[in-house]
Amino acid sequence: MSRGEQQHPSVVLKHSGLPAVIEPDRFTPGSYQLIVDGTPQSHVNLDDPRQLFFEYIQRIGHVIDLLGDPGEPITAVHLGAGALTLPRYVEATRPGSRQQVVELESDLVELVRAELPWDKRAAVRVRHGDAREVLGKLPAGLHGSVDLVVVDIFSGARTPAHVTSREFYELAAPLLSPRGVLAVNVADGPGLPFARAQAATLAAVFPHLIAMAETQVLKGRRFGNIVFVAAQTPIETEWIPRLLAGGPHPAKVIEGTELEQFMAQAQVTTDATATPSPLPGRTVFQIGR
Repeated sequence: MSRGEQQHPSVVLKHSGLPAVIEPDRFTPGSYQLIVDGTPQSHVNLDDPRQLFFEYIQRIGHVIDLLGDPGEPITAVHLGAGALTLPRYVEATRPGSRQQVVELESDLVELVRAELPWDKRAAVRVRHGDAREVLGKLPAGLHGSVDLVVVDIFSGARTPAHVTSREFYELAAPLLSPRGVLAVNVADGPGLPFARAQAATLAAVFPHLIAMAETQVLKGRRFGNIVFVAAQTPIETEWIPRLLAGGPHPAKVIEGTELEQFMAQAQVTTDATATPSPLPGRTVFQIGR
């Protein structure tokens, strides 16, 4: 790290050995970034948690907005904590929601808790441990009652293999309430082989699926994030135009035949075949050091 960076709150994560640092957003007062191994992983506005910065987080935010009635409390499970951007958003837009956050790196949570504290009145429980292991140990009362499961798990710039398989998603599926959705952040590059396989894998577990991203990313022309939204019951048709209108722009949502074509040649990922998500070039997400 440079001399300037050492002035920012930081920690070396025990499980991964990666450096994590919290830096202020120079352009937005009251906002901060959590950066792990040079990759921005979270952005939070302490003054207004309703403000979402990263494109894929904004898209998940739009999904959250469409669940049930506006402002209605929900039950949510977040796999991957980061700086708790989405739990803060849920609490700000749907006060009284019950939320569980699962994070492997306990010292990351403690860094965030100390430097970017969230509202103590929020019903947010943090569970420490591997997301897949914790999924199998969640209280039985959560099964069939969770309105939102967010899968946003990264070690540095990559998603670990064991949370990309059919077996992993089969552990998450029983949590969903009749209206519940599972939102998955997938990062991939040209050709989108990893994202196409994730689409096929989710479709093997959930009967209803849509994907949304920036247009050029969905065309496989550049590295970026795709958000998949999966459900056990049909996703409301009115969601599509509202998700498109919500941006960021340009945006595209694919479903039905177009989604089937998107994943037509892809194989379902299993524990036996799973690999981590591809590593982006340092110029894509990572901050130069």
